[in-house]
Amino acid sequence: MAESKKPDSSRRSERSRRAIYEAALALVGETGYARTTIEGIAARAGVGKQTIYRWWPSKAAVLLEAFLDVAEQAAQGEPLIPDTGDLEADLKLVMRATVDELNSPPYDAPARALAAESVVDPGLAAEFVGRLLEPQLQLYVHRLRSAQDAGHVRAGVDPRIALELLVGPLAHRWLLRTLPLTHAYADEVVEYALYGLAPRP
Repeated sequence: MAESKKPDSSRRSERSRRAIYEAALALVGETGYARTTIEGIAARAGVGKQTIYRWWPSKAAVLLEAFLDVAEQAAQGEPLIPDTGDLEADLKLVMRATVDELNSPPYDAPARALAAESVVDPGLAAEFVGRLLEPQLQLYVHRLRSAQDAGHVRAGVDPRIALELLVGPLAHRWLLRTLPLTHAYADEVVEYALYGLAPRP
């Protein structure tokens, strides 16, 4: 008589986590953060709400984990910021990709929800920055340091400050909806950051 196999609980947990991530991102995009509930996420994912409460303390924590999962998948394979030796071209490429991501409906609502919750929840803010934003910002630091080594960026420039000249304007225009976020705008931000505002000789 063949021995029956026991259910693989780790595989079942992974399927449940994946379903919860997808449900959280979808619901926030469809109904907004305020109307998204743990109960709604559980129903959409096909799990009991106690399953969610066992793994996460709040819906914001669920959303953060879902975002981290998306970021980890996106980071696999090629580096997010290429190093072709042409700093301007490399930065324009990644800045345009950032514009596309920020303008993507599946990304927009969850990202705004996390940003808003981070303002009033210092613990979430620390996790949001430390686990999601800072690793992405360090990619700019690495690329700018490479450019310094190649003599394409002034030796005294602090890469951590310099990168904010690039990503800050995009985040400002996206978050406050001041003006359209476009590839042309991203290109100009790169040019202004690299070459400054003073007249060129």
